[in-house]
Amino acid sequence: MESDKATFTKSSETQVVMERVFSAAKDAVFRAYSDPNLIPLWWGPANLTTTVEKMDFRPGGMWRYVQRDGDGREFVFHGIYQEILPSGCMASSFEFEGTPGHTQMVSAIFEDMQGQTKLTSRTTFQSAEDRDAALDSGMEASAGDSMDRLAALVEK
Repeated sequence: MESDKATFTKSSETQVVMERVFSAAKDAVFRAYSDPNLIPLWWGPANLTTTVEKMDFRPGGMWRYVQRDGDGREFVFHGIYQEILPSGCMASSFEFEGTPGHTQMVSAIFEDMQGQTKLTSRTTFQSAEDRDAALDSGMEASAGDSMDRLAALVEK
């Protein structure tokens, strides 16, 4: 797998899997996911500004991120951490507040690959319709942009 591109796969009717290899140590990539000061530097498309309103990084802890565009419109996301393993795994719920009730489960696995890190993120939707709506809304481009920004952060 190339280290400069994320791949997306519809792994089932209700799942999307994204994978990317980063030229950075696993600890650096995991820290970018777990440090509220680093989240705004990479999370979401580059044309939006992300603010971490809440991030209680522990199982059962809540997170809430607000993104704003140049016109001041807000896009708010939140969830609850289900699992966090410092060895390289985390899972949380994920909900866009613009479509309440359409909660997703997202897991991220960080694998050491001799100085590089393979990130595998699996998003499980409540239905095939929810998965397709997310993909139609630009999920792949947005996540790809986030991964490019994450790579720039952790690979320097």
